[in-house]
Formats: sequence, C-alpha cells, structure tokens
Amino acid sequence: MTEHLTCGPLSFTVDAGALRHIRFGEVELIRAVSFLSRDRDWGTLVPQLREVHRNVGDTIELGYALSFVNGDARLEVDLRIKADPSGLTLTAHGQPHGAFETNRTGFTVLHPAHAAGCAARVVHSDDSAKETTFPTLIDPWQPMMDITELRHEDGRIAATCTFSGDTFEMEDQRQWGDASFKTYNRPLALPWPYVLRDAPLQQAVRLRFEPLAQAAPRAAVPAVPACVFPDTALVVTAAEAEGLTALPAPVQRLLCHVDTGGDTATQIAHFAALQRAVPDVVYDLELVCAFDAPPEAELQEVANLMTAQGFTPASTLVCPSVDRQSTPPGSDWPDCPPLTDIHAVAARLFAQNGGGMVSFFPELNRKRPPVDMLHFVSHGLCPIFHAADDLHVMETLETIPHITRSARAIIGDKGYRIGPCTIAMRQNPYGQRTIPNPDGQRITMAEDDPRHRHAFGAAYAIGLATALAPAGIEVWTPAAVSGPRGLHADWPITAAIATLAGLAGQPVHRAEISGGFAHLHVGQTQITANLTGQPQGDLPAYGWTQPPTRR
Repeated sequence: MTEHLTCGPLSFTVDAGALRHIRFGEVELIRAVSFLSRDRDWGTLVPQLREVHRNVGDTIELGYALSFVNGDARLEVDLRIKADPSGLTLTAHGQPHGAFETNRTGFTVLHPAHAAGCAARVVHSDDSAKETTFPTLIDPWQPMMDITELRHEDGRIAATCTFSGDTFEMEDQRQWGDASFKTYNRPLALPWPYVLRDAPLQQAVRLRFEPLAQAAPRAAVPAVPACVFPDTALVVTAAEAEGLTALPAPVQRLLCHVDTGGDTATQIAHFAALQRAVPDVVYDLELVCAFDAPPEAELQEVANLMTAQGFTPASTLVCPSVDRQSTPPGSDWPDCPPLTDIHAVAARLFAQNGGGMVSFFPELNRKRPPVDMLHFVSHGLCPIFHAADDLHVMETLETIPHITRSARAIIGDKGYRIGPCTIAMRQNPYGQRTIPNPDGQRITMAEDDPRHRHAFGAAYAIGLATALAPAGIEVWTPAAVSGPRGLHADWPITAAIATLAGLAGQPVHRAEISGGFAHLHVGQTQITANLTGQPQGDLPAYGWTQPPTRR
C-alpha cells in the first residue's frame, strides 16, 4: 500500500518501506530511496516487512523491520526514516544470521533522469570535492565514484545527499531503461557475490533541500528530426518456427534467432521451411556465434548452410556469444576475435551486415561496434532490470529518448533497430538465468511477466512505440511469435501491435507521453493509451483507443 506524506514544502510517497518521488515544492529532486538486497544473479530479494514505529505530524518518523532471506541465511534490518521540512534522514541497522550471500546490500538513492545536464558537486572520502554535471548522454561506466556527499541543482532548488556506512558510487541507470541515476554502496570493482556473516551492517543517507536565488543552468537537449514510423517485427526461435504456417499478427518482419552453440543446420532448416510457408514478410537473421576459432570458418559454414537449405534473410546481425553476458566495471573482457575481423567477414558473406548486441544498450554502450563496417546497429530493451512494479515499468518510458539519443551519438546515421523489447526478459546478461515466475508476480529479470497478456501489456507496447517513434528507428521487435512473450488471439497486446504494425513507413506527427497518457499521431491515425492503473478521461486503466481514421 502506498501513502503520500507531506512535511512543509517536502513531500514523498512511502511504498513498502521505500520512499519515492521526493519533491521540494513542485520539483522532484529524488526519484527514490530504498534499502535493497540483490542475490548472486542480481535478482532483487523481496523482504518480509512490517511497520514497527509511526509518528506523523509536524515532523515524520517511520520505522520498519525488514527480513531478507537467501537460502538458509537471512538478514534482519531495522530501517528508520525521519522527515522535517528541510529534508530526510534514513538509517539502517542490519544483522545477518548465517552466511548471507549477496551481490549488493544497502541503501540505493535514485536521482531522476531529468537531472541529466544538471550541475553537481561531489565530495569524496578524502574530503576533496569536484564540480561536475549529471551526464546528458548515457555514461557507459560510473560517472561519479567514491561519494560521501552529492549536491545538485535543478531549477531553483538544490539537493544534497550525504552517505555513510560504506563506499558509494553512481551508475547511469538510464542505460538499462531506468529513469534514474543510481547511487549505491559497495564498488563494482570489488568481488561479488560476497558474504555478510556476523558483523552488523550500519548505513545512513541524509537528504537536505534548499531554495536557490535563481534557476540553475543546464545542458541543452538536441532537437529530434522528422521521421517515419518503423517496421514491426516478431522474434522467432527455430523451435517456434517448426511447423508454423501463419503469423499471429500482420507484421512486416520476422527476427530469426540462430545460435551456433546448438544444431545450426536444423535451426536454419526450420527457418527455410517457414520462409517457404510464410513468404510475404521480410526475414532478418539474428546470428549468435561462438567464435572459438577465427570467424571466417564459422560464418562461412552458416552461409553455406543457408544456401543449401534455401534460407535467404534480408539482413544478418552477427553477435559473439560471449557478448550476451555483461562485462561489468573492473572485470576482464572475455576472449573474442576483434569485432572488425568478425564484421569484415560478415560483410563479404551476407546481404546486409548488422552489429550491436542481442542483449541490451549497456552492452552496446560498453563495447561499441565498428560502425563504418555496418548497415545497421541493434540492441534490446527490458523494463524490469532493477524493479518490477507497475509504476516503475511505465516510468522506464521516460528513458527511451535518453537511450536513443545516446545510441545515435555512437552510430550516427546508420540504420537503428530495437529489439526484442518485451516486459519479460529473454536472457539475463548479468547472471546465469532469467528468474522463473510460476506465480505470476511482479519480479525483476523474470522470464515470464503476466502483464504482457493483459491490458497493461497493450498500454506498455503503445507507450514504447510512442517513445521510440521520434528516434528514426528502422525496425522494432515488441513481441515474440509465441510463448510467454508472444502474441495470442485473446491477449490485448496482439490487437495493439497489429494496429501499430499498420503504421509502418508513415510520417510521425506527434509522439508524446505526458500526464499518464501516450499520444501517438502517425499518418492519419491517432492513438491514445492510458498508462496508469486508474481510469483517466474516457479510458479505463491501461485502456487505449484509436479514433476513426481521418479521410
């Protein structure tokens, strides 16, 4: 249950012991503060929580008991929150019981994505200070390190965050789709997972806000050029292709996934049969290669199999298998042939040579392809890396322009493709698995998310299309052919994607997300979607409408 609290000019929402949307006056300075624990696969552990103290008046005092369980161990945390009209103080006292394994446990502070370009001042553990800014383009690594105090200015308000109890650093969470910059404890350069045993854990975060005499300057955001709506594709595996004779929605393209770690000949044979059965769409190949030997041999074998089986994709995206896993800061890069060698061979063998990542934007941002050798660049999207509640998933739409601007800064005017881009995660670059979700919960990094097959999934797809529409994307892939991320006749997302697919190639006149709505005007078609869980105007929660086509 969420609760909105105010204390003079300070206001915030309390949600399961976390604070969200912390505002001073009308300005949101902090997106969230929470005490989190992550397991060895970077999954977020959901604690048992109970309120143990409450005093709401001229000042506010809240207390919570959190119990995190991981295997046979648990961590008991006493969380205290105090608010007065000038700010907030949060303290956490934790006691592990058993060997509590974790990749990260402690306070996380999120600055909103709209802080991009704002002036900031960082104080380090040696008391030195540095003047800087929140990056406008997404930083592939940590933009701020060793933080004991962070002050930033937004509009006519300054916010100061003070951290204690561990070493804190910041990552640019926008690259995962989160609408925030995240300051967290324990540097990524240290080994993980690590174990909390007998010693108590103590951390604190203090937030203070003050008015400024005049509005703070900030970096400008470049304008978005005119563009047309992209083609819509569905991703399909060889297993899904076997025996398939019709598509669940009228789309322009199929993204065919082949992994040479499996039976390559059989995979290509299934796609060749599908191309013969369903010839009226464009076939694109997403090719993941082991590259244990020089790339010439492996890519030539794939090309030979395609010729022998009669599979003729219009384009081929080549990605080394090792790049499906993330290489975090401080880690050694895995062995892999140079991308220039890989794409030099691919350019000789395939009609249109694509690069980038079959995973997500962080991997593209950290390992950038040889753009001059490519026809197009691609990466996927997923909104449930770090949180999975409904509000967070819709808030990730705020970040899409940040991602596409940052990608364009890397790839220039090359073709740009997005996908797959589903709520649930196709594969986990940050652990050994995606997270099973048999009970249909809202959990991070889940392989199956129930919202995909309900009204929420349709609204999210329309919101995502709206956020992507101004970016000049060539192709987007918002679903699979079948399975938990697929399209089925009675799922609302199927009708939404069929409608969006019909907009391909038409000019984008308006693409705006505001006030909980997505407004999309392409060609002569206007679509409005309610992105909230409450009725708005004539639309039910997560409802959408397509007014009659103008003649």
